[in-house]
Amino acid sequence: MGYLVLSAKPTPALRDRCRFATAVVPRHPSEGGDFQRRRVEDSGSKVANLYPVSSFVDPRPQIPSGVIPLSQIRVRFAPSPTGYLHVGGARTALFNWLFAQHHQGKFILRIEDTDVERSSAEMVEGIVQGMRWLGLDWDEGPFFQSERLEHYREAASRLLQSGKAYPCFCSVESLTAKREAAAQAKRPWKYDGTCRDLTEAEVREREISGQSKVLRFKVPSAGRIEFPDQVFGRIEHDLATIEDFVLLRSDGMPTYHLGVVVDDIDMRISHVIRGADHISNTPKQVLLYQALNSTVPEFAHVPLILGPDKSRLSKRHGATSVTAYRDQGFLPEAFRNFLALLGWSPGDDSEKMATAELIQRFSLEGINKSDAVFNLDKLAWLNSQYLSSTPAEELFPEVRAQLEQAGLWNAAYEGDRKTWFLGLIDLLKARARLLPDFVANGRAFLSDDYEIDQGAREKFFKDPALANLLPDLAAALGALDDFTLESAEAALRSFAEQRQVKPGLLINASRVLLTGKAVAPGIFEVMVALGQRRTVQRLRRLA
Repeated sequence: MGYLVLSAKPTPALRDRCRFATAVVPRHPSEGGDFQRRRVEDSGSKVANLYPVSSFVDPRPQIPSGVIPLSQIRVRFAPSPTGYLHVGGARTALFNWLFAQHHQGKFILRIEDTDVERSSAEMVEGIVQGMRWLGLDWDEGPFFQSERLEHYREAASRLLQSGKAYPCFCSVESLTAKREAAAQAKRPWKYDGTCRDLTEAEVREREISGQSKVLRFKVPSAGRIEFPDQVFGRIEHDLATIEDFVLLRSDGMPTYHLGVVVDDIDMRISHVIRGADHISNTPKQVLLYQALNSTVPEFAHVPLILGPDKSRLSKRHGATSVTAYRDQGFLPEAFRNFLALLGWSPGDDSEKMATAELIQRFSLEGINKSDAVFNLDKLAWLNSQYLSSTPAEELFPEVRAQLEQAGLWNAAYEGDRKTWFLGLIDLLKARARLLPDFVANGRAFLSDDYEIDQGAREKFFKDPALANLLPDLAAALGALDDFTLESAEAALRSFAEQRQVKPGLLINASRVLLTGKAVAPGIFEVMVALGQRRTVQRLRRLA
């Protein structure tokens, strides 16, 4: 079996905004020396401890550190830290993660941060937080493009020396003028190759004069480029429609096309799974793979995610950041399940699928060509299914966090009242759609300071007889020696029969008084959860 060795030499590229600590991982004994990998330690903006050393160490030791088997499935998620992890990016990361998990491959995190003006440590933190919340742990990385600039420049130099790239001295002003002229003439614009055939002497003359330059790829002037896509099938492009694109900018920074191809080659990426909006970039990148004498990876372009109005998902459709959905009270398991079904189908009508099942059933063949629609109501429904089926003990930390934020937490709920509290979670979870619902629906159980919905009171207190019935019902309930579901129900129904009223009249009015709401769990479950004393007090006091 062959192996590719990756190096991660410390460079100062990000030190202006982050301080790094180095984790040393031994190489394979046959190689000797040390293999260095690095993590963000502190930037003064909450980025500390985001990348524990353990996240860089392969937990499966059969593959020695620092080496990669050539036949292994290897995928990557490569976000730009110019914004937080959004829904589309999270779905791409999830598909890559599921594919790697299904094939026992590797999932690599790479941060494409060469856009120095827009990239920030805060955005890196946001991306990592979103992935951690979703449970998408990576096997290698994070690798930062800003630490690998020498790799891109070396590749660019090879392309220049082999005649597959050339320096371009066209000024921004001249290119802008040509572009505007094409627009006025209503014809498509592409670079016209002004500098494509400069002689060595002409190049030298311009360099000596100090003219600014970029490096362009020399696209073959005729023919077609084609590549197979695992989702859309074989895709072809006429080379005449592809301009000589820029590889290195005038400041020496690589463009997206050069950076992504060099990284994918160095990290031996076997499958590139990304959004369909990258299909137009792929012909250029295939040309680069070929020019660098490298194997072209398999491509799988996944459909876009649209809003309910069938336009591309954006902020006007609601939250787009993954962490915003976390903050709204969605469970990561539910959100992960929901994302998986945006553009992928298991082949049947299955909707609620545990992560293990998603891993087992995921395949590129199940990805649809048509765009997916983000349905917030379906997400909320799916979240409610997860809430109702999750054991109270597992929901405990999530509910605790909600109550702490609302000022309703009591230390006794994890002490001598924990059994009661877990029972309350079980009582409330059947009607919960989001985690904050445990606050809204649980307040009356956790505090005597709760509001009674005026609309519910007006609806269920139309019978003036309730003013006398409810205090008398309280007395009947207070006389019970054993306050249980059965005894409370028997007492209420017996009382209703004695007073010749329908049980529903008492049940609905009691529900409003005891919980403040028209809709709540079963009234007898509510009474037992509140306890005999509070049930009796509220029926007497609030009637």
